Amino acid sequence: MINVIMVGCNGKMGQVISDIIKNDADTVMAAGVDVYDDGHNDYPVYAKLNQVQENADVIIDFSNPASLDDILEYAVRNQVPAVMCSTGYSPEQVEKIDEASKKVAILRSGNMSLGINTMAKVMKAVTKILVEAGFDVEIVEKHHNQKIDAPSGTAIMLADAVNAELNNEYEYRFDRSQVREKRPQKEIGISAVRGGSIVGEHEIIFAGRDEVLEFKHTAYSKAIFAKGAVQAAKFLKDQKAGMYSMKDVLGE
Repeated sequence: MINVIMVGCNGKMGQVISDIIKNDADTVMAAGVDVYDDGHNDYPVYAKLNQVQENADVIIDFSNPASLDDILEYAVRNQVPAVMCSTGYSPEQVEKIDEASKKVAILRSGNMSLGINTMAKVMKAVTKILVEAGFDVEIVEKHHNQKIDAPSGTAIMLADAVNAELNNEYEYRFDRSQVREKRPQKEIGISAVRGGSIVGEHEIIFAGRDEVLEFKHTAYSKAIFAKGAVQAAKFLKDQKAGMYSMKDVLGE
């Protein structure tokens, strides 16, 4: 049995994960961490991670970047692997995560869904062929009006997957409103849309002369991310210190 500490347990994603774990034969919620708690959970909830008294095999974080320092400190001190599902980290915070991964197993992904990670894998097969043929690359992501960060971590993850096949020579363009010039060749445009209750939609557009090829992923519920996070927790439990991703979970 894998004992899980869920950081951000009373958020929307935290509650979806709680329900999945409740019905999973291999995992159990040892404790939750959240600044808000009305006592409705069937496991103890603490305001701070360092207050948790229960032993755990893995941490799942679906909170926000403000919780990062507490999570890394707890994970390293107690040698508890951490599945980092939050997005919107600053470059400095990403460096902290990388440093912590030298001491404890950490899995970080901009998106936990099987479909998105398969989409990133497919990009390896088509990027060089199309870009060398003169195709431009644009990424459009859409999310609900409550999402704070933009562009999404998933959009960056997909852009990184494309750029890796291009020797990381391409720059990211997030805003064209202040630019009065033709589109540079070595550029990946990333646009964000916020509105309504869109769970998540990501589209990679390869635009060539007289033809366009589009790859699109649509999330219809948060359950796809929660299932991926639980799957990642099972994978990470007995791993040695290091940085892991959903590629490792999928056996790539």
